[in-house]
Amino acid sequence: MAEDLSRWIGKKETRYDAVALSPAQRMLATLDDMTTALSEGSPLPPLWHWLYFLSDAPMNTIGPDGHPKRGGFLPPIELPYRMFAGAQFIFHFPLLIGKKAWRESKILSIDHKEGRNGPLIFVNISHEIFQGGKLCMEEQCDLVYLSARAPYKPALSKGKRLELNPRAIVQTITPDPVLLFRFSALTFNSHRIHYDRPYAVSEEGYPNLVVHGPLVAILLMELVRKHIEAPVQAFSFKGRAPLFEGAPFHLIAVPDDGRVVLRAEGPDGSTATEAEALVNTNKA
Repeated sequence: MAEDLSRWIGKKETRYDAVALSPAQRMLATLDDMTTALSEGSPLPPLWHWLYFLSDAPMNTIGPDGHPKRGGFLPPIELPYRMFAGAQFIFHFPLLIGKKAWRESKILSIDHKEGRNGPLIFVNISHEIFQGGKLCMEEQCDLVYLSARAPYKPALSKGKRLELNPRAIVQTITPDPVLLFRFSALTFNSHRIHYDRPYAVSEEGYPNLVVHGPLVAILLMELVRKHIEAPVQAFSFKGRAPLFEGAPFHLIAVPDDGRVVLRAEGPDGSTATEAEALVNTNKA
């Protein structure tokens, strides 16, 4: 398998799209944002590029988990489970709503590892998004494919949460099926763990619907956008544990001299997602 998959390293794909206003307005509604005004020519909020350059795989190519079957741009990995593990971003210029853009993607590496429950394959992908002849942002994301998923076990709370910095900005989110469905629809994400509860529980062993990793990343970035008066230069996040429908989780942002340290805490106080934003205080 390793030799065959190595042929996908360096594979490229280009997608074209218009940064249309309507998906951004629907994202505002999904986030219950009644204060941000967006119109033609407005800068697109950071990470909202996930509303564009979407997969257009036809129904006859969809696998049993709701993902497109393997092959095409992504390598034909036969392991049954796939997760979005994390990503890093560099922001050069904001994407402008109402303007055409394009994304150039490339598979940078495919790594085989052995996990506690069997083989794992990590795929690292780069995306560069251009608009008006300028490189606006760079992204590197990590996908992990698993041969087996261990039965889900809630984190064992040690009875003591991480000490909360007095400067921390905190928001509590209680995800419901409508929020998860809307985000799936906006990003054309058909992975069934986000909207099909019987599948998520019986086939993938989760206790409930799973909150999207990119949705958690956007919610963390929104804390920065709403509370830090400085443009974001870079952002990174890594998923540590899943979050679930109906279980309140906490978004926490701590400003720290040109950066913002972020995390999403599960109901028991354990870290589900950790992230960091670098901000340009000279342009605040």
